[in-house]
Amino acid sequence: MTWANRLKMTAGLLIVLVLVAAFTVVFNQRQQRVLSTSAAIVAESYPVGTDYGGIVTRQYVEVGDEVAVGDPLFDVRSLHLQRDIATGQVADPALAAGVSADGTSTIAATVDGTVREIAVPQGGFAQAGGMLATVDENSSLFVEAEFQLSARDYARIAEGNDVELLLPNQALLEGAVVGIDVTTVEGQALSTVRIESRDLSDKSATGMFQAGTPVQATLQLRQDGPLAGVGDAVRDLLRKVGL
Repeated sequence: MTWANRLKMTAGLLIVLVLVAAFTVVFNQRQQRVLSTSAAIVAESYPVGTDYGGIVTRQYVEVGDEVAVGDPLFDVRSLHLQRDIATGQVADPALAAGVSADGTSTIAATVDGTVREIAVPQGGFAQAGGMLATVDENSSLFVEAEFQLSARDYARIAEGNDVELLLPNQALLEGAVVGIDVTTVEGQALSTVRIESRDLSDKSATGMFQAGTPVQATLQLRQDGPLAGVGDAVRDLLRKVGL
């Protein structure tokens, strides 16, 4: 063999080794990342209710309106409350301060946030203890994502694992796992993961950053070594062929 051929063979071997190493690293990284089957932004929500049933005589807000603590949301007129006021049975000073003699109480917001739902609009009847509306609290946004995992991959999830969040506008946010719930379906772990991100937690619950906005979550599993993904793939293949 001439020196020229020896150099060509050596170069060829080096190229093959580099390509195998590169593909192994890429394959291993892909084995450590899992895409969500579904994911969406969620907010801590607070129900707005009334202790006394009655007619909603005035509605101050609409769905999507931003509110602050103390902002009026509804006026509710209750004959039951009117009777209790007349007989002196309303002992709660806070409630007494917010009602008029004809039994009309003004329901105010208790958190800063955004009105997500109106359950009883103006003119409707609110049941005692029932819900009038729901307010999504500002600075409480997080992501709830579902992942379908093998038992081995489920064991590689832990609180603090990094998660990449892709918004509908293609913006990327960094997050981390803070809670995991799991159910087993046909041998697969259907995991519901709560993900928090500093880029979300300081947002108002409006626009792109409101409850229900779909996102794509990519979960980074725990790394078990530079060749763990390749080893797992080989073991899975051997198991399938019965070895």
